[in-house]
Amino acid sequence: MSTPDTDAGVDRALAYPEPPASPLYRRRTLNRPLREEEQRRNRELLLLALRRPRATAA
Repeated sequence: MSTPDTDAGVDRALAYPEPPASPLYRRRTLNRPLREEEQRRNRELLLLALRRPRATAA
């Protein structure tokens, strides 16, 4: 029987390796290129995010 003090150093999420992806899982479509207005919007959002100071955790 395990107790909290004996399991303190064990990370259960990493106890077993992740199984391989199924060969049935794959992308069915190619990514389309971004339109000019989408590129412009992304650029504006990036510049806005870079100007703002990061929020610090309390």
